Amino acid sequence: MTQDQASIHPYQGRKVVLATKHQKEQVLGPPLQSAVGLMLCVPKNLDTDVLGTFTGEVERIGTPRETALKKARWGMAVTGLPLGLASEGSFGPDPQLLFAPTCHELLAFVDDERGIEVIEQIIDLETNYANQSVHHPSELQEFLVRVKFPSHGLIVRPNSGFQPGFLFKGITDTETLHQAVTACASSSEDGLAYVQTDMRAHMNPMRRQVLAKVATKLGQRLATLCPRCSTPGWGLVDLIRGLPCEWCGGETLLTHLEVYGCPGCGYKENQPRHDGLHFASAAHCPRCNP
Repeated sequence: MTQDQASIHPYQGRKVVLATKHQKEQVLGPPLQSAVGLMLCVPKNLDTDVLGTFTGEVERIGTPRETALKKARWGMAVTGLPLGLASEGSFGPDPQLLFAPTCHELLAFVDDERGIEVIEQIIDLETNYANQSVHHPSELQEFLVRVKFPSHGLIVRPNSGFQPGFLFKGITDTETLHQAVTACASSSEDGLAYVQTDMRAHMNPMRRQVLAKVATKLGQRLATLCPRCSTPGWGLVDLIRGLPCEWCGGETLLTHLEVYGCPGCGYKENQPRHDGLHFASAAHCPRCNP
């Protein structure tokens, strides 16, 4: 084997099926092709909405990880390809920052030839996720500026719940928005229309930016081979807490060591924190700052 042959990544030029109906290939494809040479393909007529929708008319059953893996394997089954890819997004208030909205984006890669699953995820504050209930379109002026309408789409339904024929998605112009709000407010039991950001990737440029970030992260992970068996996907798999306090030396809840592992052979290594921090501030110590 020549040096050039040895340096070629095992995924160079390989096809991976992406299960999506919302044009995610446009942002996921370039980082993965640049990192390891993967070429994304999207099957036609694969309605991933049956596994759950942001508007809630189809409830997502299972965790984001389970749903993303199910999507990826669905695409693999349809195309017969051994490599699959899918993402799953979740939006809501940050548990630590209270009312600040966050975007949790998870990207799952499946390789049935090697029998591996590689998951990367990002929690990002860069999102326009929001909603508002209004009687009249004139009440939306501040909201529209905040959610970056019309470059970012909106969804409108009656505030009192789902009704046949009254769910309007992908709204990107003022006239359609006014018509939808008026119709939904009139049909709602409380006279209100529920307006929310359309978080589907093709309707939300801010979400596409986060998708590009997680694709870059996955690409870096797949580009890193296991030091023991050379399987792609070596990376961070766990955290060991207990970073010692700078005052008393006792354990805190902060991360002490990072655990890196292989999705193939299962080999793991404990490594120091990537930021080089060796001691925790006493503010984080349950003894010094009870």
